[in-house]
Amino acid sequence: MAITLSSWNINGIRAVSGKEGFDWFRNTNYDVIGFQETKASVDQLSDDLKNKEGYESYFCSSVVKKGYSGTAVFSKIKPLNVELELPNPEFQGEGRIIHLEFEKFHFFNGYFPNGGAQILDEQGNKVIGEFKRVPYKMGFFDCFFEYAQKLRQDKPIVVCGDFNIAHRDIDLARPKTNINNTGFLPLERAFLDKMVNAGYIDSFRHVNGDVKDKYSWWSYKAMARPKNIGWRIDYFFVSDELKDKIVDAKIESDVMGSDHCPVTLVLDV
Repeated sequence: MAITLSSWNINGIRAVSGKEGFDWFRNTNYDVIGFQETKASVDQLSDDLKNKEGYESYFCSSVVKKGYSGTAVFSKIKPLNVELELPNPEFQGEGRIIHLEFEKFHFFNGYFPNGGAQILDEQGNKVIGEFKRVPYKMGFFDCFFEYAQKLRQDKPIVVCGDFNIAHRDIDLARPKTNINNTGFLPLERAFLDKMVNAGYIDSFRHVNGDVKDKYSWWSYKAMARPKNIGWRIDYFFVSDELKDKIVDAKIESDVMGSDHCPVTLVLDV
């Protein structure tokens, strides 16, 4: 059975719902759709945003700050179990993870932390390569990885979302000028190396190889999207037990409405 899963950082579900690009969601019949950066609690959403005909919906909203972070999943496939947040309380409260257990695999939809603002020295100068939330970000990644590895002993893992990391030079338009920026720091990229070395497959690269100029996020500044000055920071990773089940993986860069676009995976399970 082929199932289609998609992931989209929508940069505010209430904001994007008023844009033409949100017709992608209204008209799609993909089996599982993960949203990141919903920026809303459930009680702030209209019924048409909370519900989609034929789908069950699950929301994990930030409780530490309103209008911040947040994830959602819409699924035509009924999960065996649903879990919100990671098991470690240190990394709970921002609504960053939804875990659905399906019959054939564990599915994670994640809005992984960014590195935050740059650290300043006593004179107010930026400290090269130092960002306030990078330690939290890396702790979050480690917590997720350990939990995923534990669950993987039972069944394979599929994880999607905004990882806030471009893995290799090919994954952003200007690698040389971003080597000291969060999202492309060596220790951040090393985490994705760790995942790959542990047998997690970057499904887009698996299907498409080292195709260039394929990105999933563009800054709103300086006409970055029309110029395709972007970053590929949205992924579907699958544990290698599912390697032979990967049918297709794509970036839907024609879908507008957010500074990100959807990324999509087809599995034959």
